[in-house]
Amino acid sequence: MKPKEIQELLDFIASSGLAEVNIETESFKIAVKRHSVAPAQQVIQTSVPQVLPQVLPVATTPAATTQATTDKKEEKSSSGSGKEIIVKSPMIGTFYRSSGPDSPPFVSIGDEINKGKVLCIVEAMKLFNEIESEFEGRIVKILVENATPVEFDQPLFVLEPK
Repeated sequence: MKPKEIQELLDFIASSGLAEVNIETESFKIAVKRHSVAPAQQVIQTSVPQVLPQVLPVATTPAATTQATTDKKEEKSSSGSGKEIIVKSPMIGTFYRSSGPDSPPFVSIGDEINKGKVLCIVEAMKLFNEIESEFEGRIVKILVENATPVEFDQPLFVLEPK
């Protein structure tokens, strides 16, 4: 079977509501099982690996993330004196310290910030999401370089609370 035929078979099985399908010929054997926890997950097993690739479940993300629905991930650090606040990325994307290449950064080390102050922008799927502080304090460290990719829950800043 060709990859396109496999995808068509998977699409047919997904739309049919079948929980399990086994197909066996002289050249290959395929078993497709739908997990009850996540119906979109499908696994293919084959005795001819060079013919059929293994299909793994794909993680999905919210269709659109906006500032109104994004929770800023800020929490107190358990290391040291416990007086540091770690600001974490609320999403996967690209970290920007300013609104444009010729603009000054939103914050720098040593800056005093108030609640609601924009700290950075995380661009995800062509949407530029302003990340605001939920605490008052002083910027101690900036943990990410400008225009670099960030992961969900990755530490971005270290704040010292007022």
